[in-house]
Amino acid sequence: MNLKRIFGGLLTLLGTAGLIYAAVLFVNESTGNNDTKALIIYGILGFVFFIAGINLIRTTKDAA
Repeated sequence: MNLKRIFGGLLTLLGTAGLIYAAVLFVNESTGNNDTKALIIYGILGFVFFIAGINLIRTTKDAA
């Protein structure tokens, strides 16, 4: 069991959820609603978590 790979998968899932939530906020944003700050925050955090998770999974070597 490789803990780094599990943590990388968890980060990837959190990043995907953040990006999906940012996309939902973007689609449902009306002209009077001022959720731009939340949209930017969730988008950036989702992107950072997603990239960090993918890189952690990719760079972890399998030890047999």
